[in-house]
Amino acid sequence: MSSRQQRRKKIPAQASRTLLLTGLLSTLGMPAGALAQDTAGGELQSVVVTGTYAKNRRTADSESPIDIIGARELQSTGSTELATVLGRLLPSVNFPRPTGADASDAVRPAQLRGLSPDQTLVLVNGKRRHTSAVVNVNGTQGRGSAPVDLNAIPLAAIDHIEVLRDGAAAQYGSDAIAGVINIILKKGAAGSEIEAGFGAYQERDGKQKSLRGSTGFALGDKGWVRVAAELIDRDPTNRAGVDVNKLNAPGKLGKINQRYGDASSKPRSLFVNSQYRLSDDIDWYAFAGYGQRDTSGAATWRPAFNLGGALQTPLFPEGFLPLQNSKLTDQSIVTGLRGETAGWRWDASLNHGSNLFHLELDQTANLSLGAASPTHFYAGELKNTQTLLNLDVAREFPIAAFSGPLTVAIGAEARRERYEIGAGEAASYNGSGSSGFSGFRPANASSNSRHNTSLYLNLEAEVSKQLSGGVALRHERYSDFGNTTSAKASARYAVNNAVSLRGTASSGFRAPSLAQQFYTITTTNFFAVGNDNVPIETGTFAVNSAAAKALGAQPLKAEKARNLSLGVQFQPSRNFSTTVDVYRIDIDDRILFSSNLVLKDGLKKQLAAQGATVGAARYFTNAVDTRTTGVDVVSTYRIDLRDKDRVDVTLAYNRNKNSVQHVADNPALLSANGLLLIDRQTINRVTVSSPKDKFSLAADYTAGDWTARGGVTRYGSFTVPQNNAAIDQVYGAQWVLDVSGSVKLGKNWKLSAGIDNLTNRYPDQVTSQNNLNLGGTQPYSVFAPNGFNGRYFYAKAGYAW
Repeated sequence: MSSRQQRRKKIPAQASRTLLLTGLLSTLGMPAGALAQDTAGGELQSVVVTGTYAKNRRTADSESPIDIIGARELQSTGSTELATVLGRLLPSVNFPRPTGADASDAVRPAQLRGLSPDQTLVLVNGKRRHTSAVVNVNGTQGRGSAPVDLNAIPLAAIDHIEVLRDGAAAQYGSDAIAGVINIILKKGAAGSEIEAGFGAYQERDGKQKSLRGSTGFALGDKGWVRVAAELIDRDPTNRAGVDVNKLNAPGKLGKINQRYGDASSKPRSLFVNSQYRLSDDIDWYAFAGYGQRDTSGAATWRPAFNLGGALQTPLFPEGFLPLQNSKLTDQSIVTGLRGETAGWRWDASLNHGSNLFHLELDQTANLSLGAASPTHFYAGELKNTQTLLNLDVAREFPIAAFSGPLTVAIGAEARRERYEIGAGEAASYNGSGSSGFSGFRPANASSNSRHNTSLYLNLEAEVSKQLSGGVALRHERYSDFGNTTSAKASARYAVNNAVSLRGTASSGFRAPSLAQQFYTITTTNFFAVGNDNVPIETGTFAVNSAAAKALGAQPLKAEKARNLSLGVQFQPSRNFSTTVDVYRIDIDDRILFSSNLVLKDGLKKQLAAQGATVGAARYFTNAVDTRTTGVDVVSTYRIDLRDKDRVDVTLAYNRNKNSVQHVADNPALLSANGLLLIDRQTINRVTVSSPKDKFSLAADYTAGDWTARGGVTRYGSFTVPQNNAAIDQVYGAQWVLDVSGSVKLGKNWKLSAGIDNLTNRYPDQVTSQNNLNLGGTQPYSVFAPNGFNGRYFYAKAGYAW
């Protein structure tokens, strides 16, 4: 056992848990940026805009569960990644840290309530955010999805975040099956801030330097512009084990050759938010973002010799570690007019966004080119573009029989999407292709688009002082798969001043993304044949291609969902509240990326006749019907101390269970050749690979200019499935303690410091059975919900004026 492994294991599990619980000091106060005063009861409540069209709707009045995360909470950890912060603050969010997974190293997917990452809708200022161009096609969480890249949105630009944990397709359209994440940007001309930060892991890697700031400008007395910027440098981490592969050169045998951990990353981003009053009744608004993120991730180490004992390439006589160097360019702009005419509130907007992923490879080779191979390759690029036109109108109508007005909202939307694949240079795909990632070929290059239109109606009312409710209906027409209609009904009933019940029932959908319909690449993959890993040319085919149809592919259908939720709210005083929400989500025709179909000679000939000369194939398919059941518990308590000092305590818990209700019939052609389109591993990855549950207990102690923060999180167990059930591995729960503190110096300065994962807890290691840990070089699972980097120290210095 290495000295590093010994240091990781020196704290016994029981002692560690005791330290986790007794060391709890802090965090989760109410978000300062989203507070409204209830003058009747003196209670502080958060006004929400997500999931409702009514004015001044508070969290306590919502028929659906909503989490509010303020700017202080977003800064309460050492992470500068939005998805990582959400994964630590919200038990319903899971954000693992894949490595060695090609483009998924650079664009890592997050999931809500254990569902697919692309089944959560992301909004910015209430407007639909475009998705990433990257498709997760490797063996990671969210395989087959192309969700929004949350980490492209800088923390410096965010005022607060509203997370709606409920199906909302009837209100917002496609993707809102698991819920909605609405990111509200900072606004106004007042106040400026700048902050510098530095952090590193105990293993002395992963050093992070950050510089962020936000400032505002007045546009006369009628408007404002708010600008936020971030510059971050993150070094890679490495938790690889010693390499004992006998194919290594003598000088590399018994060394740490692999790089297994976070990729290096250099995000640069700029966000602008603005508003200007054109008249007493009309405002113009616009917000835009531009960012680039350079990422360098490592592929699997290539030893010096092949199975036959020959040198793989004279260019690297000791072996080589291919680096996948990507540049992600993300840009967006939304502009519109909003106002009030004849009692109707209206909002008309134009929304455009794009995500471009450009990939190059370094310190690698095309083995089939021998000494003539270059060591740098351009592998191609992916681009996703979205353009929307929106018109929303709403008005309150007094109803004599109701205690409050009836809010009527209607709207229309037109959206156009485009997905493009650009080919790489010839050396990246000819022959065996560039090692680490074979480039996109001219035959893979394509540009495909679609459009859709939608209409919606939303009704909300306070029927009595005890009862409120709403209904929503939305109809959409897509140019590629037809029509769909979604509906939602919700209600809340106050039993008394302290207890209320709430519930929703809805239908929903998720349109198959263009990436799922048209992503295609031909590359060399390694498959187990007997006792050897054999390279096989593998084609990922678009479902409408002749090659995919020859293997039984059918046009993709929309995923259809049915959501049921029932909750209870308990608030005996203004300082204490608890909510418990149980839910069930049924999804039919879930789209999955197929298993790897290793083809027999007959099928090879059929595909060759379609112009595809490959030995294995994959494509997307409507594969399974699933059911997700779970419970969310959130409890907050504020303890008021002397001199306005206080302690805010939050307990949160999520438990989730996914099960498969139906598996689509295997295509007859594949059955006749002994192949399964959807194998055991693909099915079980949907049901058991995310944590069964997640628990967090956090507090925030404020005393004058000092604050102390701390939070303990328990990440539940999960299973990484294989096609052979005997080598499934169940990973135990992991306890993590984060602590931090800050002090204000005068009116302007603030110093902060903290430790994430104070007790240096690592997840269980991958077992050596069937060499799933690649001879010990990859000791941790990429499904681990908190990653596997260990203890992290950080400090920040901020100046505000």
